[in-house]
Amino acid sequence: METDQELKEIVRQKYSEIALQDKETNQSSCCGAGGCSTEVYNIMTDDYTQVAGYNAEADLGLGCGLPTQFALIKKGDVVIDLGSGAGNDCFVARAEAGETGKIIGIDFTPAMIDKARANAEKLGFNNVEFRQGDIEKMPVTSNIADVVVSNCVLNLVPNKDGVFKEIYRVLKPGGHFSISDVVLVGDLPEALRRDAEMYAGCVSGAIQKNTYLDLIVANGFTGMTVQKEKPIIIPDDILTKYLNEQELSAFKGGSTGIFSVTVFAQKPTESQACCAPGCCS
Repeated sequence: METDQELKEIVRQKYSEIALQDKETNQSSCCGAGGCSTEVYNIMTDDYTQVAGYNAEADLGLGCGLPTQFALIKKGDVVIDLGSGAGNDCFVARAEAGETGKIIGIDFTPAMIDKARANAEKLGFNNVEFRQGDIEKMPVTSNIADVVVSNCVLNLVPNKDGVFKEIYRVLKPGGHFSISDVVLVGDLPEALRRDAEMYAGCVSGAIQKNTYLDLIVANGFTGMTVQKEKPIIIPDDILTKYLNEQELSAFKGGSTGIFSVTVFAQKPTESQACCAPGCCS
């Protein structure tokens, strides 16, 4: 079994390959790239093309939802995008936050940062910036963001609890997040679960839906809501790489499900956070 650091390095290498490839020839990730399956083009992605701020050059098809659509971004907001890739969600967020807002994209893959910065420069956006860093240790100060968004990224991070702690730290009191991610209901077959390459394809890095939601509550967030949920159907030509005919039949006929969820939650205001016994006078 790979260590957390080894899994991170697998993801970094995979997404570096994606950043350096043309979108049309991208064959690196089953989060959305066309080459990983002959049955579908995008397994998980939602259609961004009609969303304000959409930029085709920044859309690598790697998401599993439309978190910015549900993020309640207002004019002037400071928005942080975790795992910002080539910048598409940042540019969509900017369309909501306007010229008075500030958008910060964080990604730990240098090639993605370079691609995103080039896209921002082409668009002439001076209030969108991209910082290289680990979302478990974000390169931003505390209590800075009105909104945090992320699209199919936390499932790639081994230490999800650490990421939620960081989200709590960087949000202003009363701020909130809207995150799209991949979760499980039931246990994946062992062959899928242990394969590190599949981890970079978003699936084997996912955790149980209930565990995911419990992490949010355990880290102090309030008002948690599942804003959208949809099943993810993995094509047979991917599954047969990992499962024999009997295992495939059992998996497809069983109770295990893979889902994309978009989850909203809020960091309490200072007065709400001060409701513990003995805290308030």
